Amino acid sequence: MHADGAGLGKVQVRLKWDPSPYGEPARHLDIVAATYAAGDPYGRPQYVVHTESRSPDGTITMTRHSETGLGLGFVEVMELEFERLSSAYGRVVVGVAIHQNGGPRTFGDLTHAAVLVVEGYRRLMADDFAGVPEATAATIAEFVRDASGAWHLRELIRGFDSTPTGFMAEMGGERE
Repeated sequence: MHADGAGLGKVQVRLKWDPSPYGEPARHLDIVAATYAAGDPYGRPQYVVHTESRSPDGTITMTRHSETGLGLGFVEVMELEFERLSSAYGRVVVGVAIHQNGGPRTFGDLTHAAVLVVEGYRRLMADDFAGVPEATAATIAEFVRDASGAWHLRELIRGFDSTPTGFMAEMGGERE
């Protein structure tokens, strides 16, 4: 939260992973964000943003995308503009899904995978997926709006055994 108590503004979720060894199918990961209604924060997502979609109002966008992990540093980036997000939404859940092309892959199969959440130069959270090695997808964070309208981050590392499509449908459900 900002020192003035205003909550989060523009946040980036950054993802990196090592490419597949030569001759193996490409390792392809995606950042996914699901937006939930203020009146039903654990219901069905109002919309989901990933590489092949965007938010209707342009407040959640993919600014970098990789299908291989090739490149220096963080190769996939999603930007969330909470200061512009409609008051109709009260919760946004962000996660990472591994495409299962070329056989099953889990976070334990990846090397140097990491996610970083920042607001400007301020690091909000970081994780290396070590806590979910058997998962094929994982939530990493949920952003919630408080009664004053300010957005706040809650770390939410939770593994799933899902395809990317299945993960999008279940990632924001009630916590156990």
